[in-house]
Amino acid sequence: MKTIAAYTLGCKVNQYDTEAMLELLERAGWTPVPFPGPADACLINTCTVTGTGDQKSMKAIRRAARQNPNCAIVVCGCLAQREAETLLSMDNVRLVLGVQRRGEVASLLEAAMAQDAPISAVAPLKGAGFENLSVSRHEGKTRATMKIQEGCDRYCSYCIIPSVRGPVRSMALADVRAEAARLAAAGYREIVVTGIHLGSYGRGTGEALIDAIQAVHDTPGVDRVRLGSLEPVTVTEAFARRAAAMPGLMPQFHLSLQSGSAAVLRRMRRRYTPEEYLGAVETLRRFLPGCAVTTDVIVGFPGETEAEFRESMVFVERARLARIHVFPYSRRAGTPADRMEGQLDEAVKHARAREMIELGNRLEAEYVSGLVGTVQPVLFEQPAGEGLAEGYTGQYVRVRADARPGDLRPVRILRAEGALASGEVVDDESKHERGE
Repeated sequence: MKTIAAYTLGCKVNQYDTEAMLELLERAGWTPVPFPGPADACLINTCTVTGTGDQKSMKAIRRAARQNPNCAIVVCGCLAQREAETLLSMDNVRLVLGVQRRGEVASLLEAAMAQDAPISAVAPLKGAGFENLSVSRHEGKTRATMKIQEGCDRYCSYCIIPSVRGPVRSMALADVRAEAARLAAAGYREIVVTGIHLGSYGRGTGEALIDAIQAVHDTPGVDRVRLGSLEPVTVTEAFARRAAAMPGLMPQFHLSLQSGSAAVLRRMRRRYTPEEYLGAVETLRRFLPGCAVTTDVIVGFPGETEAEFRESMVFVERARLARIHVFPYSRRAGTPADRMEGQLDEAVKHARAREMIELGNRLEAEYVSGLVGTVQPVLFEQPAGEGLAEGYTGQYVRVRADARPGDLRPVRILRAEGALASGEVVDDESKHERGE
């Protein structure tokens, strides 16, 4: 029996890619085992979005070699796309893939092991097409992720991703339908549609992201559709109107903000102003009342003054965002922001991050409290002890109630404590099914 252990760094797209490669390896006779336990091979899917991502990726490779001195290591992902030669020289590395040719991972690994010499299979990104990967099992048994888009051409001043993920390319709409049908047939009740720059889906094909969302939504057996991160420019009235007409599209939209200061957004090379961002939020709320708008914020960007930080804090509160992921700015070699003057002290960045996190926690608690007294459909995912289970509303609010993982039940929200709500299942049918 050939065994393989996998370790993923970075984003949800990387997690998807790892699962797809593991399924291909299983079909070729490999058996997945936990990382970093004993294994014949290790697959490490790397991240290079920050310098910290590089360090963690290199550390994982060294750890795999140290704990499994006879294993063959496969390195793939964003750092592999940038630093193939460096990675090939590391102990036990036998195969380096970038962000393409992942569908060939099994045959390439076998070839590398047979010749006992490292192989670089990093392909150039220019002219790359969309690589159709498929995942038939996902986290838990209720939610599946489906990647329909790859690449980015935004070139924000702090981001290295366009140079390592390549040009925008999209899954064909017919393949979107087929993949959604496969996932529904496998029993997944919720599909998360994602990509590197999801709003670019369909560019150059005459199709649009909302067409792909509609295709997934209309697939028999799919109860719920959730979206990955969007840019505010994606949210037009036409987009919101069609979204509102899909009852199975979850009313949670992650709109990347990064800063509430117009000056900082310009230095970041973001392609919207704070007022345009707020317009997108208001459009969503007009067509989908009560929807949750969540976001990412970077604090401590080069040159960010105290006044600009305060401007960002005020804007976030004005927008009444339901959840905020906060990141202190991290320098990334090879980006324009890394060469900017006005790099801030780490202590200043982390102090600002703590303050923004506190604001985000308060806004999230206020949003969750606003659901008390309402009835929300909850897809339960995991047991929470004493006959309880936890799952998520359409707004991605975590709820605990008397239910079983896999149940999709209406729940009356009775209490809220921070980001967690609790309540009672209100349909009599669920009690009948549990023999109560």
